[in-house]
Amino acid sequence: MPLSFQLTATDGHARAGLLTTPHGVVETPCYMPVGTQATVKAVSSEDVRACGGRMILANTYHLMLRPGADLIEKAGGLHRFMHWDGPILTDSGGFQVFSLAGLRDLSEEGVAFKSHLDGSPWKLTPEIAVQIQHKLGVDVLMVLDECIPYPSEEDYVRNSVDRTTRWAERCLAEHRKAGREGTQALFGIVQGGRFAELRERSARQLLTLDFPGYAIGGVSVGEPKPEIYRVVEITTPFLPVEKPRYLMGVGTPEDLWDCVERGIDLFDCVLPTRVARNGTALTSGGKVNLKNSKCQEDFSPLDPRCSCECCRNYTKSYLRHLVLSEELLVLRLLSLHNLRFMSDTAAKIRQSVLEGRFGEAKRAFFRDYFPDKPPAP
Repeated sequence: MPLSFQLTATDGHARAGLLTTPHGVVETPCYMPVGTQATVKAVSSEDVRACGGRMILANTYHLMLRPGADLIEKAGGLHRFMHWDGPILTDSGGFQVFSLAGLRDLSEEGVAFKSHLDGSPWKLTPEIAVQIQHKLGVDVLMVLDECIPYPSEEDYVRNSVDRTTRWAERCLAEHRKAGREGTQALFGIVQGGRFAELRERSARQLLTLDFPGYAIGGVSVGEPKPEIYRVVEITTPFLPVEKPRYLMGVGTPEDLWDCVERGIDLFDCVLPTRVARNGTALTSGGKVNLKNSKCQEDFSPLDPRCSCECCRNYTKSYLRHLVLSEELLVLRLLSLHNLRFMSDTAAKIRQSVLEGRFGEAKRAFFRDYFPDKPPAP
């Protein structure tokens, strides 16, 4: 099998496990840095590894447009192309395509769209999405799904759920036809919008296809955070206990705690590197905006609890100077730190589950990360 999952401990619904892939074992819960275009922005693959990153997410849509799946295949696959020897997961491109309002035409066959780069015409069907991910040579590939906007009417969502299931069947048939089940794992994606009955409907339909892992999709598309958590809470009970659960596009530090508590194993989010480019650091004492004047004469490390390259060698004062001067170095340093913080957060969550003290550890994290917010009753 190209992928296996071993559940090693639970604490309530929180889980700790081991995800084995052809490119290594990943301890879960795990935050996956986002390498949309075969790079995690502002850092090297060596940097990602040094920051504790073990599994990277890349994007099918962007890579099919540039540089193209055929070129990456000729280079020896995405691992060799981007010099990353750990596991890689690719999303199918569905989210990006369906966000191209006015530039796409959706049908039962798939979706026809225009490139956001040059307006050239493209087509993405379930079969093509799988073929591209095969060429990329990734460890985990995702089925093509319909990612619907928020909010959407129930009848529309029901039809979308059924279409996503039909597409998943076609993806699985293409995957088996290519004989890739022994080298790459294909995950199903549960949809259903905000409707509990449709989330259950989607999960039950996909369970009959027996994917090696399941993702919860269609969240973080504009809905408030409590709604994301509610969708996770109503969906995970229908997912197999013995298989990995991936929450797509969600992954702030607080999301990791709140969604592991609801049974999630894998996360991805662009936030750590995106906010780094805006001069914001994620620290054990909460977010730090380095543009703030109080950092000007602060000669302490960014986070005294962190041992990353940035925190070992540079002060808030210096980092603020780099931000205001728009020096490129700060993009790397803050990205390094934020990635390390996310990896450390996932590791602390895992350890708390293994030791049976998840609730206590979560309360301690929220107390420190949101110091101005009263604790929950």
